[in-house]
Amino acid sequence: MKGLFYKLPSNFLACFAGMNLVWHMIAIGLTYVLVTSGFDWTYYQIFHHGLIFTLMFPGALLGFFFPIIVPVFFLFEGRHKPKAWNAGLATAQAAFLGWLISAIYKAFTGRMHPEVFVQSMTDISHGFRFGFFRGGIFWGWPSSHTAVAFALTICLLVLYPEPRKVKFVALLVAIYIGLAVSISIHWFSDFAAGAIIGSVAGVVVGKAFTKRNLSMNK
Repeated sequence: MKGLFYKLPSNFLACFAGMNLVWHMIAIGLTYVLVTSGFDWTYYQIFHHGLIFTLMFPGALLGFFFPIIVPVFFLFEGRHKPKAWNAGLATAQAAFLGWLISAIYKAFTGRMHPEVFVQSMTDISHGFRFGFFRGGIFWGWPSSHTAVAFALTICLLVLYPEPRKVKFVALLVAIYIGLAVSISIHWFSDFAAGAIIGSVAGVVVGKAFTKRNLSMNK
């Protein structure tokens, strides 16, 4: 299982290098716009109740299991298939990096989360407690559910550019998880930033493990 840590430190640093750093800035800028424009609060008021909330909420639970099921599936399939084994290691690392980066951001931003099972009448969508560990790393900005789901999914898309049906289904699952948490335990901007940051991690890890797979087949 040492392949799980393949280029882990350099992959982490690569998530903040060059154009990837620009994407982080885009995630931050987009969050600022969504928060200050009132979009987060309006979105919460519209969707945080009723049938849509009921249908989407299971996606938040799926977000806990998705990063476990996918790597385990590929590792099981990869017992006699090196490419699948490589994909299992890659998706596990991508999920970890997606979680780690989002946890680091959360530790310093301390964003207040929306009320989950009741609809709040007070706008707390602007509530950030900047500092260190003022809001923990479970709640807050960006959404780790979304970052992990997109990191894992984009990593798979890099490793397996075909078939298209698999790509479509994988993206739908990631989007479902992200949208589910955006109307339950997170604000919409948490989802948007998580999708961007997670995608960056997925591309970095996917490219690294694609090279690893090629080197193993030489």
